[in-house]
Amino acid sequence: MNYNEIFDKAIDRLHEEGRYRIFIDILRNKGKFPNARCFAGHNGPKPITVWCSNDYLCMGQHPQVISAMETALHDVGAGSGGTRNIGGNTHYHVELEAELADLHGKDAALLFTSGYVSNDATLSTLAKILPGCIIYSDELNHASMIAGIRNAGCEKRVWRHNDLAHLEELLAADDPQAPKLIAFESVYSMDGDVAPIVAICDLADRYNALTYCDEVHAVGMYGARGGGISERDGVAERVTIIEGTLGKAFGVMGGYIAADRRIVDVIRSYAPGFIFTTSLSPVLVAGVLAAVKHLKASSDERAAQQANAAMLKALFAEAGLPVMMSETHIVPLMVGDPVKAKKIADILLAEYGAYVQPINYPTVPRGTERLRFTPGPQHDEAMMRDLTKALSEIWQRMELQMAKAA
Repeated sequence: MNYNEIFDKAIDRLHEEGRYRIFIDILRNKGKFPNARCFAGHNGPKPITVWCSNDYLCMGQHPQVISAMETALHDVGAGSGGTRNIGGNTHYHVELEAELADLHGKDAALLFTSGYVSNDATLSTLAKILPGCIIYSDELNHASMIAGIRNAGCEKRVWRHNDLAHLEELLAADDPQAPKLIAFESVYSMDGDVAPIVAICDLADRYNALTYCDEVHAVGMYGARGGGISERDGVAERVTIIEGTLGKAFGVMGGYIAADRRIVDVIRSYAPGFIFTTSLSPVLVAGVLAAVKHLKASSDERAAQQANAAMLKALFAEAGLPVMMSETHIVPLMVGDPVKAKKIADILLAEYGAYVQPINYPTVPRGTERLRFTPGPQHDEAMMRDLTKALSEIWQRMELQMAKAA
């Protein structure tokens, strides 16, 4: 067997479909983000503006976060020293879990090395603990949730995106005595729409189901203290398990769940993805701890980010660009072709110093390829107008379809 030939063909398929991914070589400028330096395709660093960061509130650049990480580094060193069971359970971890539990009004929280791992480990473990469990998954759930459900090896039902009637139809058709878990996201990051959490919890109560809400694109971003859509909508206490990330609005790295202490103890005790993984560096945890505490008390970053997202959507729409008018901070621009999406992104970077990555299959369905902009509190109006002007020129140059007038 020619292994190299198989590997080459696999990569060639991606090139042929126009969805081979290129990692752009950049460095952020501390204290000046979204300004950064790009090292790709030219001699030496070139100044660019980043438009696709998941550090939504620029907390990865916040002086309190950086100071907390520096203090921890000089206090305890770089690494955690092992798994949570073997030397890796530091006081920073314990304190952050208490803060996250408080953020969501839950008894306990549990840290993981990433949001992907927290979804995979928790969903797969829960379903194995509950005999005969059936998981009801929104069709647009993240790949990590899908992986966790698949690894659980349990029965699953996929319900049409945010379609409550379809969800109830599936719930009603199954054995009333079977353990049930409804898994969904609060903010769906590719379209920017929001789950009807209150109505989902109503169905869960009616059919005696647990609920699992992925808030990774909402924690820090919504609610008076940054508890997410569930806090904003006053429903956090009704959601069984809230899952979040520490690498987006909180600006550092990691993932977590918050839930009843009994559930957290089960995941802590049974999930291989938690038990056998070296814990997050206390340096990272200290940074997150500072970010969570700050965003619990400050809404300035959230307000500025929401205002800038609204402005960018309005500028795109006014220019006739095909912006998808989401109700959240996500600003998707529909292209509908992977090759064209990448070409637009390449031109933006090379000619205008604007960095955004194309979003292609399997992240989004084929034919819905797009550019996904995430303006933060530090993007100013001049940057947004320059970006809109650049995109309008590229759209005309490539003879792409403009949005239909309302």
